[in-house]
Order: sequence, then C-alpha cells, then structure tokens
Amino acid sequence: MQKLMRDHVRELRQNSAPAERHLWHFLRAKRLKGYKFRRQHLVHPFVVDFVCLEKKLVVELDGGQHVDQGCYDEKRTLFLQSKGYTVLRFWNDRIFKETEAVLSQILFNLNKDD
Repeated sequence: MQKLMRDHVRELRQNSAPAERHLWHFLRAKRLKGYKFRRQHLVHPFVVDFVCLEKKLVVELDGGQHVDQGCYDEKRTLFLQSKGYTVLRFWNDRIFKETEAVLSQILFNLNKDD
C-alpha cells in the first residue's frame, strides 16, 4: 500500500499540469522569501499540490475538473483544516494571468502569524 501511494505521488510529480509547473518555478528551492515548499506531498489520505510544512499552508490548484467536484474539495479542505492546515485554492488560469497576485496572497498567508 505504501509503495503504491509513493508510486502514485511520483507519477503526479512527473505528470504535473502546466499551471503546477508554472507555480512550482516560483515556490521551489525556497525562492519565495526562503519558505520551503514540497509539491505533490502526501497528507494522508490526500496528496496536496503544494505545502509549506513549517507554516502548515497548503496551496491547491483547481482546473476544469474541479467544477464538478466541489463537494469532494470541500470535504478535503475541511479534513486538512482539522489537521491544522490553512488551505488556499486558485484556479489554474489565475496562476498564469495573475502570478504576482497569487504569490502575494501565498506570502501574506505565510506571514500571517509572524
């Protein structure tokens, strides 16, 4: 089971959506003000798009498929919040059209408790 999940996460990383690759460019290697992010990270039983474990901040990107799965996304968000995570959701097209605004919102949430 654990190997299956690890393989699934690896596959998600290798086949990430264009919006995920775009945002990862700005989040990887502590490029966003020194905060460390992981991508396609397992928060059992879910795999989140991006997470800053230090600040317990999850960033989820939503494409067209999320229009029909709002109930699932809501349950997932409630579960993550119950584990102490803050969850930010952005539509894929916003990642491309408003990259600076998205990064500013992420940074604001990272610095909220400081």
